[in-house]
Amino acid sequence: MVTKTKLYNSFKIENQHINSIILVGNFDGVHRGHQKLFLLAKNYKKKYSIKVGVLTFEPMPKMYFNKDLKNFRISKLNQKIEFLKKFGVNFIIVKKFDKKFSKTKSKSFIKNILGKKLKPKFIFVSNNFKFGNKREGNVKQLIKYQKICNYTVVKPKPLLKNKKIISSTYIRKLLEKGNIKKANQFLDRKWSIVGKVQRGRQLGKKIGFPTANIDIKDYILACPGVYSVKVKLPNKKNFNGIANLGYRPTFNGKKILLEVHLFNFSGNLYNKVLTVSFLSFIRKEKKFKNVDLLKKQIKADLIKARK
Repeated sequence: MVTKTKLYNSFKIENQHINSIILVGNFDGVHRGHQKLFLLAKNYKKKYSIKVGVLTFEPMPKMYFNKDLKNFRISKLNQKIEFLKKFGVNFIIVKKFDKKFSKTKSKSFIKNILGKKLKPKFIFVSNNFKFGNKREGNVKQLIKYQKICNYTVVKPKPLLKNKKIISSTYIRKLLEKGNIKKANQFLDRKWSIVGKVQRGRQLGKKIGFPTANIDIKDYILACPGVYSVKVKLPNKKNFNGIANLGYRPTFNGKKILLEVHLFNFSGNLYNKVLTVSFLSFIRKEKKFKNVDLLKKQIKADLIKARK
């Protein structure tokens, strides 16, 4: 049976979601480390016959405070919500992170928001969880108010792989290095970018390799280069393909762009929303002396991508 998930954009939640388990965090990527948390929450749900909810923030606080931090996210909000739903959560609170909320004192967050509005039975947080104005609040403070606010803090041990903590930060580093296979392993799925196809300069078409161009917005910039990909169209049909993620130095490009060439496809993709899943890294992006050398390289890349 699929759990129906209620979405909230404020702390005004229904009575049926009071006295629940609440997991608090960004959950960027909803990776295997996060999944360990959800499996533990599932055990608590069964043991205590209560519901499970998630409290997350939009934009991500780090991006709110660092306006220059453009390419950071592993997954966008809609993806995150879909991933969370798959773990059977009963409700998700997406709290808008704005100037007013950023000034909330940690004590006020505990007493007024957790204690008076959400009233959770259990709060699941990571050990390095910080909250409140200027990140003044921490897990110790949450524990200090347990009895007063009638909740219990649960802080599971992080998931380790070869003595490395599986975290969103670590996965971002893997993507930046082009280590897509390891990133996919830790995400427990293929890393994907969802975006709308826009009209470009049609450079690919002119050299015989038509591409669908996607602005990656605030997604993390994985290592600029060529990747083997799988593309899902709005009609749910899947196509294998090849993608270039980067600046297109041969054509003196300045803006980051994801250019995707679909195998065995013909049709118009303008304004269509595609899901581009990254399968493997083929090579780094480089500047070619002329278009003929680029075309020669693309042919070699296509052979690798089709394997």
